[in-house]
Amino acid sequence: MAFDDSDTDAMDWLRAELTDEIDEGYELEISEPGLSLALRRIYKHKRPPTIDRHSYFKALLSLQAELIKLQDWVSYTGEKVVVLFEGRDAAGKGGVIKRITQRLNPRVCRVVALSKPTERELSQWYFQRYVSHLPSGGEIVLFDRSWYNRSGVDRVMGFASEEQVEQFFLDVPEFERMLVRSGIRLVKYWFSVTDEEQQLRFLMRIHDPLKQWKLSPMDLQSRVRWEDYTKAKEETFKRTNIPEAPWYIVKGNDKKRARLNCIHHLLQLIPYEPVPHEEIELPDRIFNPDYERAMLPPELYVPEHY
Repeated sequence: MAFDDSDTDAMDWLRAELTDEIDEGYELEISEPGLSLALRRIYKHKRPPTIDRHSYFKALLSLQAELIKLQDWVSYTGEKVVVLFEGRDAAGKGGVIKRITQRLNPRVCRVVALSKPTERELSQWYFQRYVSHLPSGGEIVLFDRSWYNRSGVDRVMGFASEEQVEQFFLDVPEFERMLVRSGIRLVKYWFSVTDEEQQLRFLMRIHDPLKQWKLSPMDLQSRVRWEDYTKAKEETFKRTNIPEAPWYIVKGNDKKRARLNCIHHLLQLIPYEPVPHEEIELPDRIFNPDYERAMLPPELYVPEHY
């Protein structure tokens, strides 16, 4: 069905649909945190002014449109893409992953966020649990933390011995070269935040009932061991920043700019192109004059509280 400007009802419906699409993005930006007034003032004072909401959403929607083109190209060509997101707790990894996947097909682009290894996995080759999640042709896989747990949290928290960490550093460059030789496009991002910014974000999570689930005992320990994590990060960069799979650092103190910069950078790294699409036409519905729709019992319906 084609709409013209004279069809007021149709245009009103279309505007409502488009507004709803924008609202879905806006929902990700707001919550109702139970923050104290003092904490709000501290956060507002300490944080630099961010990009205004209109400019942010305009840029985000444009980048998400390009991500759809990237997705179509990956699916059409059978490319395999892996993107690693690493960084300190509360650095913004989850936020950018949500914006990347928000409008993509989950059958093409999926997120891998592994929990702690089982006893069986602990007995396996270290990389084995990650290998099983690597993409097939036509897939994009985003790792929300990755095999770099071994040189980060495992090392700092004592979950891996120094011998195991050293073996990881010896193995990971060749492991990643193998992935690249196999045809996988491997991209590694590190989200960086300052000590003060992480503290403020943790305070917001503590006081926001919608975000308290994000806090774990491990997160709280990351505050205590800030310097240990810094040393681990520096050695990780030094020993795993290889030409075949370099690290890219995203400045994360400003969440909105970090998301836009990361997505823009990712799109620049991959040489995607427009792919052919079949024209889509909505077929006419078949009406059967003899068919009468059955009346369903009212108890089957969800109560309309809103």
